[in-house]
Amino acid sequence: MTKPEIYVSTDIEADGPIPGPHSMLSFASAAYTAEKKLIKTFSANLETLPGANAHPETQAWWDKNQEAWQACRENCQPPEVAMKDYVTWLKSLPGKPVFVGYPATYDFMFIYWYLIYFAGESPFSHSGLDIKTYAMAVLKTNYRESAKKNMPKRWFDKLPHTHVALDDAIEQGALFCNIMREAHNK
Repeated sequence: MTKPEIYVSTDIEADGPIPGPHSMLSFASAAYTAEKKLIKTFSANLETLPGANAHPETQAWWDKNQEAWQACRENCQPPEVAMKDYVTWLKSLPGKPVFVGYPATYDFMFIYWYLIYFAGESPFSHSGLDIKTYAMAVLKTNYRESAKKNMPKRWFDKLPHTHVALDDAIEQGALFCNIMREAHNK
């Protein structure tokens, strides 16, 4: 019997546009079934990379969002510990993990780099689903027209989007499941 796919909605917070010169500060995942059942979550705040520095534009954004900044700087742990724990968590899911992000290109870039660098593997392989691209296909619009502001209100649950990684991962996972449900019921 084939294992079901588990949709791992993931959000990251970072201090710059790319991993290496900049650090992933925090990340969280919310694992959902195709039926929108939230199975479990994972989150970690990370110590910054040695020699990495915050990008000035990103730091200016953080300076205006102090509550989110404080949330991602509490109880920081070494990336090598967090990423190994994350691999264990991903492998414990009751199915094959599928990365889901908004935007997947940004979040997956950091998660994949950190997984390979610190844990030596990625249970996601090289694959990730982008919620905005999926919305584009369902809405039959251009990519730039498929922003959240143009998505149907029925796709959004009343969940917070706070720039705290776990809040955003849960909110985005529910959005993904709502889009998927509608797409599969057409």
